[in-house]
Amino acid sequence: MALLQDKVAIITGGSRGIGKGIVERFLEEGADVAFTYVSSPEKANTLANELILRTGRKVLAIQSDAGSLDQAQVAVDKVVGAWGRVDVLVNNAGITRDQLLMRMSEADWDAVINTNLKSVFNMTKAVLRTMLKQRSGSIINMSSVVGVQGNAGQANYAASKAGILGFTKSIAKELGSRNIRSNSIAPGFIETEMTAALDPKVVEGWREGIPLKRGGTPYDVANACVFLGSDLSAYITGQTLSVCGGMLT
Repeated sequence: MALLQDKVAIITGGSRGIGKGIVERFLEEGADVAFTYVSSPEKANTLANELILRTGRKVLAIQSDAGSLDQAQVAVDKVVGAWGRVDVLVNNAGITRDQLLMRMSEADWDAVINTNLKSVFNMTKAVLRTMLKQRSGSIINMSSVVGVQGNAGQANYAASKAGILGFTKSIAKELGSRNIRSNSIAPGFIETEMTAALDPKVVEGWREGIPLKRGGTPYDVANACVFLGSDLSAYITGQTLSVCGGMLT
């Protein structure tokens, strides 16, 4: 049997990059998946239809800004109304607004904290009633190696991702008695559509600094999500799994 057979999952920011990889892997492992996106409804709905045809599973694309508590609740309510439950929540939505602190605007600080960190609060709070009623659930929060070790020019991003680590551990302690697990993933250098536009020499330099000598793929992160969303990780909560090729070693 597939690892996520007949589970219902919500994945934020699931129309491209790492989020899209997670959506695809969850479907391959037998889950029905709802993913959120902020813009380009035609592209998101086309993707959903393609995935339905390819996998035979149920797929729902929901336009929703996870940075809004009201929109987060509406998104969760749509999924529960359609499929009756939520087994896995992957808080993946995120943005960057990189700049040295002396040049960073308040707007760039607020945008990153709102999208990356407040969205985790919003979606987790929105899904809690359903998971508490079920007395089961797995919450997976996408942090970053930058949240663990910091990075110059990314104070806003690092703060948001470090905040996710503390949130994850706190929720694990609050909800463990109800059989609801909370874990985070800290990806390293993951090669996506965005990194493809970078200078190849810069990318190769980053690869050389990684013990495994390559960048990760969205599927590398998605496979970790499959593990944490499945019953294979039934006794794991409050932990951070680094998917970084050894960068944090």
